[in-house]
Amino acid sequence: MGKRKARRQQQLISSLSKKQKKHLKDFGEEHPFYDRVSGKEKPTQICELNLGFSISCWTPLTSPSAKHSQWSSMSDTSEQSSSESDTENDSEQASVYHKLLATLKTAPYSDSEDDEDESEGGSNKGDAEVGSDDEYEEDEGEMEDKDNDSNAPDPPESDQEAPLQKNSQEEAGDPEASSDLKHEATEEFTDVQHESEFSLETNFIEEECGDPSADGKESSGSADIAKDPFKCHVEEELEEKQIDKILACSKSTSQVKWPALGQLVFSSKLEKFGMVKPDKEVDLKRLHLRKPLGSAWPKVNSPFLSTQVKSKDQPFTLLQKELFCIMNSYKDLFYPERTALSNGEEVRQVYCLHALNHVLKANAQVLGNNAKRRDQKPGTDDDCFRDQGLTRPKVLIVVPFRESALRVVQIFISLLESTSQKKIDVSNKKRFKGEFGSDPEEKPPNLKRPEDYEAVFAGNIDDHFRLGVSVLQKSIRLYAPFYSSDIIIASPLGLRTVIGAEGENKRDYDFLSSIEILIIDEADIYLMQNWEHVLHLMNHINLLPLESHGVDFSRVRMFSLNNWSKYYRQTLLFSALQDPQINSIFNKHCFNYRGQVAVRNIPLKGSISHVVVQLPHVFRKLEAENSISAIDARFHFFIEKVLPEYRDAVMSHTLIYVPSYFDYVRLRNYFKKEELSFVHICEYTSKSGISRARQFFLKGVKQFLIFTERFHFYKRYSIRGIRNLIFYELPTYPHFYSEVCNMMKLAGSEEEATLTCTVLYSKYDAQKVAAVVGVDRAAQMLQSSKNVHLFVTGETE
Repeated sequence: MGKRKARRQQQLISSLSKKQKKHLKDFGEEHPFYDRVSGKEKPTQICELNLGFSISCWTPLTSPSAKHSQWSSMSDTSEQSSSESDTENDSEQASVYHKLLATLKTAPYSDSEDDEDESEGGSNKGDAEVGSDDEYEEDEGEMEDKDNDSNAPDPPESDQEAPLQKNSQEEAGDPEASSDLKHEATEEFTDVQHESEFSLETNFIEEECGDPSADGKESSGSADIAKDPFKCHVEEELEEKQIDKILACSKSTSQVKWPALGQLVFSSKLEKFGMVKPDKEVDLKRLHLRKPLGSAWPKVNSPFLSTQVKSKDQPFTLLQKELFCIMNSYKDLFYPERTALSNGEEVRQVYCLHALNHVLKANAQVLGNNAKRRDQKPGTDDDCFRDQGLTRPKVLIVVPFRESALRVVQIFISLLESTSQKKIDVSNKKRFKGEFGSDPEEKPPNLKRPEDYEAVFAGNIDDHFRLGVSVLQKSIRLYAPFYSSDIIIASPLGLRTVIGAEGENKRDYDFLSSIEILIIDEADIYLMQNWEHVLHLMNHINLLPLESHGVDFSRVRMFSLNNWSKYYRQTLLFSALQDPQINSIFNKHCFNYRGQVAVRNIPLKGSISHVVVQLPHVFRKLEAENSISAIDARFHFFIEKVLPEYRDAVMSHTLIYVPSYFDYVRLRNYFKKEELSFVHICEYTSKSGISRARQFFLKGVKQFLIFTERFHFYKRYSIRGIRNLIFYELPTYPHFYSEVCNMMKLAGSEEEATLTCTVLYSKYDAQKVAAVVGVDRAAQMLQSSKNVHLFVTGETE
């Protein structure tokens, strides 16, 4: 019988939300605004105390008259004897809160909730304790309070950027309770428990690591600390004349060849920071990795190590070793050979190690100075404790898809927990997996796509997201408010919707003011999304914030106060190709005082060598005064010299490949105006429109098909029936050239003799020409006085 009663009490307790339990624990009453309150007036209860007198317990009601009647009953002590019988008769109607109050203070119910939390990823152990001052997590709170807050709106699509949104419960709350809800709003959307746990202002170094020797490099002596690249970088004090020199156009460059990266170009505007030499052998103890990264890295990186490298006890691959050598020197880096199919994950591992190492060192410095300030005597100068920026976010990682963000977070978790026997606490892990993970069953069956397509578009490919991550005390907090985050992982579109545009009421970019490491991964994909979003981001990073956001200015580094943060920011740029727009980001928006390193390997073989169709390739050169005038020059050259040759009905089945969407619109409008027989396919065309256009083109109903590069990038459909191919401009991706040319073999063997291919190019397409035909042939084509060059592929020997 006792077990059954205890089980009932346990069920009643588990049915309460954490907010209800906390309120019951603190005040011994129902929660005034979030509990269901019936309109029926509840009887007064008399509680016998051991002090020799009794008082009335009251339950708050919604109507003021009911409250008045209950307060008046407390003063009416002459009817105690008669009220005892009333309370006995009405004991069954008493609130469940009064029945559980004594049990709640003594019963060890937290075990059941701990088990429930552990089933969700083991990230919310402390949430079950009612006596703590923490609030429930957003994702769990929405489920628990569904009945109590049935009018609360669904979270918006961009729910993960918690600091930029108001609490939904505040908007849906009772008007009479608005003042109390406003008081609780801040606690709810910032998650009070985790806010205090991950706060840099209230924690100390002892709490983070437990012993003073946790930081291996600090225990090895002051001489070794001085060599720490992190300390050397952030503690370098620049002078105004050096800043003026950085802003000047002149810079010294030098070239050197490394074993794995190949040809490197070092550039610097300060002579003090020159070339970096690669390490022949890597000793983790000399890399100044913050604990536990030094011991965790070999295990996390082991899948990428060959048996030969493992036998030599080398924790890095040859590529990773050279990349980390440059990253750890805090120079800017541009690596244009990162491909999803070959070395993409290898590169991701090493930049995650560098970013997490930087964050752990920066936080350890702040926590250590907190302890020193706590122990110092009053009146001591605090100017020696400058260890922060104007806002907390230090690292910004820009990735194109949610799947990329998922992999980055998984690497962070692996680096922090691989050496420990138990898993680290990860807040909101269940919600993160639900929003950033993917369902394998959602993938359509029987889709035949190239391997590089499968690698790029694996997992969740939503491109609108942003995520704040804070790291402290061997724990990771996901969905942290931006101003409480150490790392922000976002897509260009996700950042663009937060930053906003000039004139908009709701916009925020102060969280970008103190970014110390900017990582732009898979930059080539942004060319296929919207490159304007990347430019918009670069124009709003490292600006002085419009508000203080509670910063302690006595702890802010001087270069942040001087608005020199952009000269201390390290930018890591990874792409699958070299493109003028990507190069402009690296050349015009990166001002690192330590200089830059760019990988500049020359493509000896072009993608034209992968064309298997017997096909003549006619490259026609057009003249233009500059890159801007080349747009109009290309259009007029096409309609005046190229298109007339293909208007004849004999030249049917002509596909026109157009990389730029603006050029596509211009050509489409011209073809409509001239009433030419054509169909068109772009990334915005409906499925029925695509099917109809492909069918008309295959059967020869329409003579021309205008085809955009972005459609090919996102769909990779095979277009059948191509006999004549025109590249209005060379493709952004070199391998697209051979892919489209090889589609012509689907036209049938009897038609191969009549196949043609025409390519338009100018001197401003030098990189694209070199990637297609090779650097030697490209040099001849660009320097030659002839404007027509012919190549033939697929010849049988």
